[in-house]
Amino acid sequence: MAQKILIVEDEADIRELLSYNLKAEGFEVSEVGTGGEALHAIQVASPHLLLLDLMLPDVSGLEICRKVRRDPAMAGIPIIMLTAKSSEVDRVVGLELGADDYVVKPFSVREVVLRVKAVLSRAEVQETSDEEVIRCGALTVDVKRHTVTVDGRPRSLTATEFRLLHWLASRPGIVHDRDSLLDAVWGEDSFVTPRTVDTHIRRLREKLGESGRMVETLRGVGYRFSES
Repeated sequence: MAQKILIVEDEADIRELLSYNLKAEGFEVSEVGTGGEALHAIQVASPHLLLLDLMLPDVSGLEICRKVRRDPAMAGIPIIMLTAKSSEVDRVVGLELGADDYVVKPFSVREVVLRVKAVLSRAEVQETSDEEVIRCGALTVDVKRHTVTVDGRPRSLTATEFRLLHWLASRPGIVHDRDSLLDAVWGEDSFVTPRTVDTHIRRLREKLGESGRMVETLRGVGYRFSES
């Protein structure tokens, strides 16, 4: 079955260009031009990935990303943001809200297609991981069900946050530098920067509450998961 891509972009020519090239790669593509349409389409179409423009005429892309990440039914959908804003601050804000990748306009359509494939590939690897449940204190990571709970209460993680937590928690005590985490969690062909790791670690700790302390920082070295 073809994977579904939802394009949320107010410029019709960009939508058509992306749609044409993604369909040529075998994807099933839907398009909308406003944020209001996007929220409805996400629930109806259940896309495997969202290409989301930030500068929309009604609801901003950042607000859509925020709402998707707060809804347990949609939180796991990978999001690639499309925007004309290229400053590091804008990229960090997008990543902090849970975006999996970030593409700056004007962009190469081929680059966007490659990024879509890379993000979906990482999601597939996670879905086919060995079935296991990791328990550490109040924290439980259920790989088969793709769920995380703290004291029995579910925590809504993005697909990338889940992969990051699973990678660390399944290798307790091992120190990982940013580059190795990028390769393991985002993939060797990823286009994101080492700063992305810091942003996701911070978000992960916030969502895990007290259990977030198990994700330790070794200054100048990297991160590790501590069971103590």
